[in-house]
Amino acid sequence: VQLQASGGGLVQAGGSLRLSCAASGHAFRTYTVAWFRQAPGKEREFVAAFFRSSGNTYYQDSVKGRFTISRDNAKNTVFLQMNSLNADDTAVYYCAADRGLILSSLKRKDAYAYWGQGTLVTVSS
Repeated sequence: VQLQASGGGLVQAGGSLRLSCAASGHAFRTYTVAWFRQAPGKEREFVAAFFRSSGNTYYQDSVKGRFTISRDNAKNTVFLQMNSLNADDTAVYYCAADRGLILSSLKRKDAYAYWGQGTLVTVSS
């Protein structure tokens, strides 16, 4: 599986962006797909995920109610809609995928075998 993240950019605080993660390969709908982010000088952290094909979604507490993860299986694409952005959301955002990941490992970056290249989101205050 190859992942291509896009949609980052510069946005003012309070604004919105939608990130996309396009995947190659079949059976993508059976993969767990997640978004992580890494701010300058910080560890890469979990943001949101779809667990396999269950339809269940999971979020980091700081983005709940502001970010929404969704997927279009026909297009092999996962989206991250980000609303009410603030300066703390500034980071490089990565999409990641794995087929065999178990739920207890969902938020661990080392549990994912496939990574996109990252897309930069900058929120100006």
